[in-house]
Order: sequence, then structure tokens, then C-alpha cells
Amino acid sequence: MKRQDDFESRRAHLKGMSDEELKNYFWQLAQQVVDPLLELGYKNTSPAIERSVLLRMGFSSLEAKPMVEQAIAHNLISHGVGNVVYRLAKATGMSIRDAGVALSRGELWDQAEKLF
Repeated sequence: MKRQDDFESRRAHLKGMSDEELKNYFWQLAQQVVDPLLELGYKNTSPAIERSVLLRMGFSSLEAKPMVEQAIAHNLISHGVGNVVYRLAKATGMSIRDAGVALSRGELWDQAEKLF
């Protein structure tokens, strides 16, 4: 079985482009592919992602798990739990570590809710 070669017809719209135009066209198409992925990343999160962020902020998994569970209970997970910890620390003058530990103990969630 011989494959029908349609290369020439498929590349007709690219034929008259210079190297610079081809490069710009490539990046335009790449952007179209990536934009929906970025939008999903900005608008969606998961408990696993939020725990991962907290781990990278220096919290242990035993501290991160209750923070994420409480953020879900208080409808704050969409803001990002790391962001909740950071904003709470800034608002109260606490260190990020102290604010996170307090949140993991179930404290200060009413204050955190008021920040959003």
C-alpha cells in the first residue's frame, strides 16, 4: 500500500513565508496550544497540588494535610493554600512558618477568610 503524498498541498500556505515569518507563525501556533493549558492551571487546583506547594514552603506533610483540608472546608482552596498562609502572615505580622502552623492546628481560619 502506497501512502498518498499530500505534503505539497498541506504546505501551500507556508510556501511564500520567509524564515522569520515561519518562526513567528510557529510561536503563534505554539501559543494557541499552550494557552488552554495555562488557563486550566490558573483556574484549577487540587489538594495534591496545594500540599505540594506547602511542602516546598517548608511545611511537613503532617502540617500540610490539615491546612489543605481546612482550606477546602472554608472554601479558600481556589485562592491557593500557600497564598492563604502568605497573606495571613503579612496581615498578622507573623512569620510564614508561624501562620502556617497555626492554620494547621485549626486556628486563625476566620481571620484568613476575611482576607479574601
